[in-house]
Amino acid sequence: MRIPKYIYLSLFFVQCFVCDAQAQRLTVKTTTIDVGATGYEQPVTATFELRNKGLRRLVIESVKPDCGCTRIEYPKEVGVGDRFTIRMTYDARQLGHFQKMCLVKSNGTKKPFYLTMKGVVKSDYRDYSGDYPIALGDLLMDADAIEFDDINKGDVPVKEIHLFNNGKKALRPNLMHLPPYLSAITSPDHLLPGRSATITVKLLSDKLRDYGLNKTTLYMAHNPGDKVKQENAIEVVTVLLPDMKQFEKGNKDLAPQLQMSSTDVDFTDFGGKSKKSATVALSNMGHSSLKITSLQLFTGGLKVTLSKSVIEPGQSAHLKITGYADELQKLRTRPRILMITNDPDHAKVVVNINIKK
Repeated sequence: MRIPKYIYLSLFFVQCFVCDAQAQRLTVKTTTIDVGATGYEQPVTATFELRNKGLRRLVIESVKPDCGCTRIEYPKEVGVGDRFTIRMTYDARQLGHFQKMCLVKSNGTKKPFYLTMKGVVKSDYRDYSGDYPIALGDLLMDADAIEFDDINKGDVPVKEIHLFNNGKKALRPNLMHLPPYLSAITSPDHLLPGRSATITVKLLSDKLRDYGLNKTTLYMAHNPGDKVKQENAIEVVTVLLPDMKQFEKGNKDLAPQLQMSSTDVDFTDFGGKSKKSATVALSNMGHSSLKITSLQLFTGGLKVTLSKSVIEPGQSAHLKITGYADELQKLRTRPRILMITNDPDHAKVVVNINIKK
């Protein structure tokens, strides 16, 4: 008896569906990690994050490094949907830039793939030996805030946070909740007891959308997978300057010119009251309209009111600032007010608030 063609087709599609359902998927967060700088004979580790997104158990057949100077740690089997890590540790016994690779074979991909770690070994590299005034349990830090000031579009500045492991167990500190415009590398990422590490935070200013003040909160983790805790918060503040190209070609004489009665406000003495106010006069001594395009607060504890945001030549406006004693005393960073204007000589203006600590 002949089987109709549509039955053959149905069987074909059922077979394809079964093949797709059994297909294995292994995903990697990133295949290349830059571990930054380390010292001679100071081993450095790159931790690659992976996940088994297939419908059956993942079996890792082998992870082979390209040289004997690299040690590999990985699980043999991974459950359905589980996340896992592959760790590469380079012994750092050769000075200069390095790039180490390992080949991963598993039933999660049709072809083997490479993981790569790179960095540089320096002869003059030393553990940071400064003070660590901030304690997060066994992890000590020299800062809990980062500022990128006077940034122009396209700049890629870096800042460092130095860490010290004051406990008895190895840690793998890292920053969590990074926005797209920040990246962070911990070197070494495996922090032994009594040793220090550096987290290098890089700002990718091209990915910032707004001029003026940009604020975000990161969280320091002792190890990957730690829960977010408010006491582990790291405040990151960026001031992105506006583009002033309109005044570069002979138009500066026509620009507005800001004059202020003061850029410092004294809130050191509240006289026993819960709040205090001060007023700063803003005048336009130029030849075109002065525009206050942004007025922002670096911290809480303040309230500001601007009488007008556009000041014509020869006219003035008033900035009223109110400080609240209890809130200002709780701040971890200096209270300031940021103004962004179209005055090419005063594109960014900071009003400092002096308080008593």
